[in-house]
Order: sequence, then structure tokens, then C-alpha cells
Amino acid sequence: MPAYRYSTQDIEFQIESYLRYQGDKFSEYFDANTYLLITRALDYFDPARAFGGDLTQALARATCKFLLVSFSTDWRFSPARSREIVKALLENRRDVSYAEIDAPHGHDAFLLEDERYVGVVRSYFESFAGEAR
Repeated sequence: MPAYRYSTQDIEFQIESYLRYQGDKFSEYFDANTYLLITRALDYFDPARAFGGDLTQALARATCKFLLVSFSTDWRFSPARSREIVKALLENRRDVSYAEIDAPHGHDAFLLEDERYVGVVRSYFESFAGEAR
């Protein structure tokens, strides 16, 4: 029976190559301590906290138009949480557009050039251009 060799330096699986590449790229332009602080802020952010947990009430004073886009495999900002925001905005009769994109890349999906994502954002901004004319 062959001996198993465990190493963090050797690439055995394709995902390891991807993660190493992404990690190397990320560390070139982003400070690790900043990343930790941003992650902590995201973990504890609750827009409804000051409103007794009522997201509808928390968004009641908003007057702008909204576009929410979520990716099916995003665990950091799950589609379920985006739909909660959409529901709260609709309960306030706010102008909200929502798109959920089926993508296998998890939270990193918004960083990739997905034609569907680009199309949704482009269409949303073009609607503003049309209104301005």
C-alpha cells in the first residue's frame, strides 16, 4: 500500500491550484489585517438591529431605487438574505429589482466576468440613462 504524502506545497487537486492562484493574487493587492477587519464587520453587520430586528422598519426611510443581485452558491451573502431585503423593500413600496444568478463559484462569483451579471447591471444602469433623456 502506498504511503500518503501530505504537503501544503504540492498541488494534488485542481482546486488547490485555483485556490493558490486566487490567494496569491489576493495577497498582492489586499492587506490581510484589513481583510480580517472587513470580514468581522460583515459578520456583525445587522441593518435591523437598531429597529428591534425589523428589517422593513429599518428600510422604511430609504428613498432610492435598489438593485440586488445574488448568486445561488454564495454563502457569505446568500440569496435567502437578499430575498429578505427585497421583501422588506417591497413592504415599504420601494422600487427594487432582483436577480438571482445560478453560478458555481460561491462568494467569488461577483468578482468574475459573468455575462449574466454584467447584463443585469448594464440593463439596470441603462434604464437610468433612458429616464435621464
